[in-house]
Amino acid sequence: MTPSEQIDQLIAGLTDWRGKTLASVRKTFLEADTEIIEEWKWMGSPVWSRDGIVAIGNAHKDKVKLTFSHGASLPDPDKLFNNGFGGKVWRAIDLFEGDKIDESALKELVRAAVDYNTARTKKKAPASARAKVQK
Repeated sequence: MTPSEQIDQLIAGLTDWRGKTLASVRKTFLEADTEIIEEWKWMGSPVWSRDGIVAIGNAHKDKVKLTFSHGASLPDPDKLFNNGFGGKVWRAIDLFEGDKIDESALKELVRAAVDYNTARTKKKAPASARAKVQK
């Protein structure tokens, strides 16, 4: 089973508001950047990646949590992050029943995460590879 099929199965199994919320968030992630890859990690977590992890989605008993792997380094002008402020790297968005998320703001956050990952990947590339990219 592919990671996308596993995510489909997870969402289908969540017959309450969490399934709808996770499906909506997933759609927003995939629309934000068509090169995002869906992965399935840690025995049951949907992961969206491009040049590294963008975010992880989890359905908990009372919330859907979106954890951005480098959220502390991302601009968040719309104040979507509402959890994870104690750490130096991660930031999260906790969505509870009835919460509405600004899809446009989430797309911008996803794009900022992709840009951050892409910039980090270029910095890690050997000098010869960076020279080829710049030409």
